[in-house]
Amino acid sequence: MRPPAAHRTTRAHLQAAYPFVAEGGLPCSRVYIGRDLFGSSFVFDAWQLYERKILTCLNLLVLGMIGRGKSALVKSLLARSILHGVHGVAFDVKGEYGPLARAFGCEPIRLAPGGRLRLNPLDPRSSERDQAELVEALAATALARPLRPEERTTLELALAEARHRSGGEATLPHVVGALLDPSPDMAAAIRTTPDAMAASAREVALELRRLCDGALAGMFDGPTSASVDFAAPLVVVDLSAVYHSPALPVVMTCVAAWLQAALSADDGARRMVVMDESWRMFSHLAIAAWMQQSFKLARSTGTMNVLVMHRLSDLGAAGAAGSHQVRLAEGLLSDVETRVVYGQPPSEVESARELLGLSDTEARLLPNLPRGQALWKVGTRSFLVEHRLSPTEAALVDTDARMGARGGQAPLADSPRRDRGGRALGTEPAEPALCD
Repeated sequence: MRPPAAHRTTRAHLQAAYPFVAEGGLPCSRVYIGRDLFGSSFVFDAWQLYERKILTCLNLLVLGMIGRGKSALVKSLLARSILHGVHGVAFDVKGEYGPLARAFGCEPIRLAPGGRLRLNPLDPRSSERDQAELVEALAATALARPLRPEERTTLELALAEARHRSGGEATLPHVVGALLDPSPDMAAAIRTTPDAMAASAREVALELRRLCDGALAGMFDGPTSASVDFAAPLVVVDLSAVYHSPALPVVMTCVAAWLQAALSADDGARRMVVMDESWRMFSHLAIAAWMQQSFKLARSTGTMNVLVMHRLSDLGAAGAAGSHQVRLAEGLLSDVETRVVYGQPPSEVESARELLGLSDTEARLLPNLPRGQALWKVGTRSFLVEHRLSPTEAALVDTDARMGARGGQAPLADSPRRDRGGRALGTEPAEPALCD
């Protein structure tokens, strides 16, 4: 594929055009991305742009076909941001972030059925309202239908009972226990009997029990493991053990709930949260609604959510055309002011133009973008950027290692910067290494 043609003009006209041919760049001074193909270096920092009122939200969408460079961008953006004091969190659905985490002295949190690590989605730092909305979303998803009024009410009372029985930190097994064996006080609150209450919520109890004692046992059925360090520079939650499971959206929701609770304990840190294959969470209406509401809280916690997708047609997998799920998923794009679009097949161009608000010129670029080059839409401004990696970074972000040598793509590098442990993490190479 040929790269976009450089701007050409005569010397007579150039003297009048220069220096106004090139975009002046973003008013950032922190995270180097690469080369603006119609300017000079390209630097991006969502927090600086928010402070200068160029952006009204921090969230970012990264879109691109396999092998075009989106994974390399996201991982290097995480690494470079951490060097500037940002804390990183990654939903690692394929088990690809381990080398990057270990470069910062952090071990991934590997969640697996029957594993030794647990996360409590009902973390006591979350509000009672947040906990109620979460368990309702989980139950409605498991049942594949909205909850009935008596089920919703019983679930709320069971949560309160679970907090009482646990002494403060409720867990999903506590909630299931309260649903299967309601207390007389729970029944009296809605003028019924414990037996009638248990019968009305039995389906909810049995579905939530699957998160505790079924195929997902050992992941969310107890307090968060003491070894989980949310204060680490990079927290990677490895979900590769359930990547092919139909329960992955539920698992990602439980992790997101734990994360939201941890973020609510405001420690003043800026965080970047990477959610790979996030479109899967929108395949269930209850989870999609819960996720959209949580997404809107990003500004209050100083969090930049990074959504990573292959193509916009993935949103169609959330439901039938025009369905509530799809509308929620597409509505989420309106909460993302920074869109990074790598190469797309011609069949995706029209939907990208419509959903991302691209001009005709921008849309025509998408099928012809070579590996490592992307269209950046930052607020109302557009840039064509070539991402650059140092050799050290290329080794950390490489997801094609099993495919063998790249042949001629080894980059040259300046002296790399180093993390807190003294390990090299170069950020401004002399030549690009492009990988995914």
